[in-house]
Amino acid sequence: MKSVILDGFAINPGDLTWDFLSEFGEYDVYDQSPEELVSERIGNAEIVVTNRLKINEEVLKKCPSLRFVSAFGTGYDMIDVAACRAHGVEVCNIPNYSTPSVAQFAFSLMLYLSTDITGFRAAVREGKWTGRPDFHYISLPFVELLGKTVGIYGCGAIGKRLAEYCQAFGMKVLAYRRSVAPGTVKDGISYVTQKELLSQSDFLSIHCPLTEETRGLVNEEFLSQMKPGAYLVNTSRGAVIDEQALYRALTNGQLKAAALDVMTKEPPARDNPLLTLDNCVITPHCAWTSKEARLRLTEILANNIRHFLNTGKGINRV
Repeated sequence: MKSVILDGFAINPGDLTWDFLSEFGEYDVYDQSPEELVSERIGNAEIVVTNRLKINEEVLKKCPSLRFVSAFGTGYDMIDVAACRAHGVEVCNIPNYSTPSVAQFAFSLMLYLSTDITGFRAAVREGKWTGRPDFHYISLPFVELLGKTVGIYGCGAIGKRLAEYCQAFGMKVLAYRRSVAPGTVKDGISYVTQKELLSQSDFLSIHCPLTEETRGLVNEEFLSQMKPGAYLVNTSRGAVIDEQALYRALTNGQLKAAALDVMTKEPPARDNPLLTLDNCVITPHCAWTSKEARLRLTEILANNIRHFLNTGKGINRV
């Protein structure tokens, strides 16, 4: 039995170990793989794990020994699931490994937008506070979260964990989820229609998967329905947002500010206009990267492989 990790650097830049793979036989780990070498590096391996590299019909034809393919995370849009099924290849993902970390990061972005600690710190270091006639220095954003309304679009595991953090700060929590009827109240979360969510939320946090239905979801019309002066946070997938529409909403005053951990193109082009805005905070798709989350990811992957070898089926099948 042979396993191949095609692009493992993001998951393990050196602070974890791949030794758990030895339980399943021989293995090769590549930090990165160019697309043209994917089939060659898989070779006669039966198990392959990919983070961003595509596993499609072309690869499957060249690698007939493949039996098990796993995404290195929750999203599996890089894997042609239909083609894998046609070739008898089991496909799994790794859900819920980063739930606490992503929820924490989303809430941290909310805190950053509402409480400009970096700005206050910079003001002190630049001497804007020292030498003043009194101790007051009030010229930067500081918005109290108590009593504010947060809207969670796509209230799965991460959204529900974020709701707990927001409730602890005294916020009212609204959510929109297609599978939950508006009017439902559960665990302090009030489920509403999309229109109600957008119009009532002071902060809107996006937590839906990227599908053909959600691609470009946050467009001109969506943004125009948001509460004027609201804050937008996205830690899901970049392509959920129409970035040109967001730029216009941030420059015409429709939105107060936005915080994005994900972009449509990653890394973004240097001329992406969102990079020029003071009211748009962008972080490098790192909400999932805590060491705790990455360790949890490898443990779930090992369980998936183990279960597949014992039963012929992975635990987290897609």
